[in-house]
Amino acid sequence: MKKFFMFLAVAGIMTFSATIASAQDAEDPVAEDVVTAPANDLAALTAAAPEVPLHQALKTKFIEGGAGFMSLIIICLILGLALAIERILYLSFSKTNTATLLENVEKALEEGGVEKAKEVCRNTRGPVASIFYQGLLRQEQGLDVVEKTIVSYGGVQMSLMENGLSWISLFIGIAPSLGFLGTVIGMIQAFDAIQAAGDISPNVVAGGMKVALITTVGGLIVAMILQVFYNYILAKIDGLSIDMEDASIRLVDILTKHEEKKNK
Repeated sequence: MKKFFMFLAVAGIMTFSATIASAQDAEDPVAEDVVTAPANDLAALTAAAPEVPLHQALKTKFIEGGAGFMSLIIICLILGLALAIERILYLSFSKTNTATLLENVEKALEEGGVEKAKEVCRNTRGPVASIFYQGLLRQEQGLDVVEKTIVSYGGVQMSLMENGLSWISLFIGIAPSLGFLGTVIGMIQAFDAIQAAGDISPNVVAGGMKVALITTVGGLIVAMILQVFYNYILAKIDGLSIDMEDASIRLVDILTKHEEKKNK
């Protein structure tokens, strides 16, 4: 998973860099025509101009927002998405059919005892099977020890499932902060332009205001995208934790019945 995360992050950064380079190198023929055309032909050129594609519009807005802050915001998006995808894959592979696993463990206990039940758990992936295995390892020490082991190892599995969420939360907070920082800098640039020109006309402050608005929008969009993934991951973790708790209780019941049969 670590290799997958690193590959995704590097690929995203390379794609992002290539996009910036192509946007900076490309010239807008429509803009050149508008500048060089006579005033009486402006309406005709506007009517005949093709609709700008979405990706080209995004490139333009990215450059207008300032490569410095917008690059940092996009890096937050790439790294946050890479971590989110890694967590989603991990949690998807951790999903186990607990009902089937419990049936197999109970059947193995009846046919071959604890050793065969441990073999069933070893051959099953997921945190629930790992918890079962740790509990069965201490079955000879009594059910009280088994219960404590299940609770303790359940906490370990929860920590493993939540690994990386703090970084996603960090990027959710950093992205809009970078946008707001770009907003403040854009406002400073606007006031500097007013001071230099001695005028408060819209043309003087338009550049700084545009930078301020674009960076803010970019940071908020990135934060909203990562927030959706973050909540989805939390929902999957909650579902897995409920399965673990329910399955652990049923395992203790199965072991209790097994001990009662042995003592008869």
